[in-house]
Amino acid sequence: DGDYFEGGTAEDYPLVLGSNSFIPGFEAQLVGTKVGDEVKVDVTFPEEYGAANLAGKAAVFECTIKALKEPKAAELDDELAKKYGAEDLAGLKGQIAERLGVEYQGASKAIMKRALLDQLDGLVKFDLPAALVEAEANQIAHQLWHEENPEVQGHNHDAIEPTDEHKSLAERRVRLGLLLAEIGRKAEITVTDAEMTQAVLNAARQYPGQERQFFEFVQKNPQMQQQLRAPLFEDKVVDHIVGQAKVTEKEVNKDELQKAIDALDEI
Repeated sequence: DGDYFEGGTAEDYPLVLGSNSFIPGFEAQLVGTKVGDEVKVDVTFPEEYGAANLAGKAAVFECTIKALKEPKAAELDDELAKKYGAEDLAGLKGQIAERLGVEYQGASKAIMKRALLDQLDGLVKFDLPAALVEAEANQIAHQLWHEENPEVQGHNHDAIEPTDEHKSLAERRVRLGLLLAEIGRKAEITVTDAEMTQAVLNAARQYPGQERQFFEFVQKNPQMQQQLRAPLFEDKVVDHIVGQAKVTEKEVNKDELQKAIDALDEI
C-alpha cells in the first residue's frame, strides 16, 4: 500500500537465480537484467506466508542490480591450499584423504554394527518388561512425529498413539539394550570420565557460543548424561563382541558404501 514494511529491505544481497530462496515470482523478474538496472519487482506473498501481516498481500520491491556473477572453477594450486590452512596442494589433498578415510571407517562400522545387532536380535528371545516397551514405543512415535512435523517446536500437541510398527521396533530396541547391558556388565565394560568429557565436548559444538551453558546443563541433568553415555557404552560392547569374532573385510567402492548407508535409514 505504498509503505515500507519491516524486514523488507536488504543491501548487497547475493541472490542466486534458481535457488527459489525468495517468494514465488521474484527471481523470474530479474532474469535478463544487467548491472546498473533498476527494476520494480511485483509479487504477492503466499496465503500461508509465515508473517501474518504479509500473507496474501501484494508488494513491490525496488531492486538495483549491483553485480552479476557466475561460478568459476577454482585453480587447484598451492594458493588455494593455503586458503584452507594447508602448506601446499599436496598437504591439502592429504588432509582431505585423511578426513574421507575417517568418514568411510565410520560408515563401515555403522553397517557392521547393524549387521551384528540383526544377528543378535535373531538369536536371543526373552520376555520383556511391558513398561519399558511401552515407554520406548511412545518415545519412538513422538520422535518420528516431530521429524514429520518440523514446524512444531514444542510438545503442546495431541497425544501420539504408537503403531504396531513402533511397538515392534520398541521391542527390538529394549531386547538389544538389555542384552548389550548384560554383556557389558559381565565383561566389566565402563565409560570413562575422559570419554564422557569428550562426548560432552562433541555435543557442545552443536551450540556455538553457548558451550558453557550446555556443560552446566549436562552437569545438572542425569538424564542428559545418560543420553550421552548410552551410545558410548553400546559401541564399546559392540567392539568387545567383534573383538571375539572372526572378522573378514569386504572391499567396496564409494557408491556401494553409500547405498548400504542409505539402506540403514530405511529400516
